[in-house]
Amino acid sequence: MMELLLEIIFWLCFGSIAYTYLAYPALLHWLARGLKASPPVLAPGEQWPMMTALMSVYNEESVIRQKLDSLVALDYPKDRMALFIGSDCSSDGTNAAVEAYAARYPFIHFYPFEQRQGKPGVINQLARQAAGHWPIGQDHVFVITDASVMLEPRVFYCLARHFKDPAVGLADAHLVHTGMKAAGISKAENQYISTEVRLKHLEGLVWGAMIGPFGACYAVRSNRFVEVPPAFLVDDFYIAMKVLEAGDKAINDLEAICYESVSHEASEEYRRKARISAGNFQNLAVFRHLWWPPVGQLAFAFFSHKVLRWMVPFAIILMLLTCGLLGLTGNLFYLILFCLMVGGLSLVPLLDGLLNRWNVNLLPLRGAHYFIMMNLALLEGFFKYIKGIRSNVWEPTKRN
Repeated sequence: MMELLLEIIFWLCFGSIAYTYLAYPALLHWLARGLKASPPVLAPGEQWPMMTALMSVYNEESVIRQKLDSLVALDYPKDRMALFIGSDCSSDGTNAAVEAYAARYPFIHFYPFEQRQGKPGVINQLARQAAGHWPIGQDHVFVITDASVMLEPRVFYCLARHFKDPAVGLADAHLVHTGMKAAGISKAENQYISTEVRLKHLEGLVWGAMIGPFGACYAVRSNRFVEVPPAFLVDDFYIAMKVLEAGDKAINDLEAICYESVSHEASEEYRRKARISAGNFQNLAVFRHLWWPPVGQLAFAFFSHKVLRWMVPFAIILMLLTCGLLGLTGNLFYLILFCLMVGGLSLVPLLDGLLNRWNVNLLPLRGAHYFIMMNLALLEGFFKYIKGIRSNVWEPTKRN
């Protein structure tokens, strides 16, 4: 009886991993067959939404001018857009650069904060300032973007057009990575993100329930924006879930293209993912009512896409335990499987690291290493969450 229970646990864990990474995406592709995104069109003579960009910056001297140039060059009426920038106590040349642009362009509003408070805290304050500039309502849209993300000229237009539909509360841009190299993890990271972009686009297409924007550049109707609580780490997911909780749609626009240089260093990406993972578990607890029971379109998508993925490290641990115990009973199949799992989890990172030193970069092997690293970061993030998160201030990830 005990052996049967162990086998059931093993295959349930295996099935949950296979489902969230393989079956759920396949199901979405099947449901989306024949569906095409047909966003509304903003005619020259009609009233276009007021688009207010909110951007928190911290020591972004190396990219801030390029970012501001991309915002100034946007193909959107300047009298229908504004930019609110908050410097989170920057100590380099960021403040001077932004002040110079604000002096030249009246739609740029700059707020240099003297104490660090993290991106969510800065965005909350900028949203309050923006509300005084233009009334909160259906025709006022916040665009939350990062300094490291460069925008195509049509991004504001592509995002704004969706808000002609009163049911849409959030529209995400299409993040494209640049600067990939064979060495490092940039190609594996890009492959994963590209798959996620497509998956989120399909969720919006099929159900109008994209489970979380990427945070690099997304638009939210101002009357659906909700301030992020103190010490919350993943602000974009929290804001998106509040939109879905209110009954509005969240979608992704593949034509709203923006670019971000990807990280090459595994240690930097691991640190970033561990922080995000801790924030994921914060959101998992706060929005439990949106994913359990997993009945209905939103709950089903949330559970299938996010909850099960965030549970993968625990599923792997349970598979190792059950497989090892079954192997100890003399079951040769599970004994071999246990050895293969232990060998794979320990040897893949080692082998990839050795080959990388010899400038040999195999993408499938790098992808497997990336998968292991990502789930270790999830596990670390869980323990950070259990321990208690007291601050949402962090150092930006180093990028190319």
